[in-house]
Amino acid sequence: MSYMQNINLSIYNKIILIGASTGGPGQIEKIIQIIPNLNSTIIIIAQHMARGFITSFASHLQNCSLNPIELAQNNQSLKNGYIYLCSGFTRVEEKNSQLYFIQEESPDNGYNPNINLIFNSFVPFSKNLDILSIILTGIGDDGVEACKALSLNSARCLTESQESAIVDGMPHRARILVPNIKVLDINSIALNVKEFCL
Repeated sequence: MSYMQNINLSIYNKIILIGASTGGPGQIEKIIQIIPNLNSTIIIIAQHMARGFITSFASHLQNCSLNPIELAQNNQSLKNGYIYLCSGFTRVEEKNSQLYFIQEESPDNGYNPNINLIFNSFVPFSKNLDILSIILTGIGDDGVEACKALSLNSARCLTESQESAIVDGMPHRARILVPNIKVLDINSIALNVKEFCL
């Protein structure tokens, strides 16, 4: 894959990518509730969840968040200070020095959303943006390969410790496969996210 490295994305500064599956909603809430007002940071969450529940999950998170939470929509431009929840096949593309969500329906037997897809779409921009990618609790390994690609292209990566993860499938694979990944419990991950946003 040929990665673009000279794109002018000066309106953006920091990107946080969070991927989670089984056990993730409660862990994500622990992170969201201590995040300060975001100025130059964007948070993108890919939580495996049936499509019908994502809207109510967004509403629940909004109740404990100081920052606006939106569902990522096709052709929507990313805005600093927002938290986005993904569904389906969501990725980002650059147009006129701005990032836009591109979204398609995921197949019935696929992950909703696909963590690898959204994480991988940021690899071309990892030399231009300060990116923190996080793999939380979950079954399987969705997001791990993309997290590895991000790590190899200058992004910082975190994952949960075995003791912290409710289901240690995704974190276990991340600990094995992602170079330089930092392993922390969920409370320490939340504090790291808070510090990254400041």
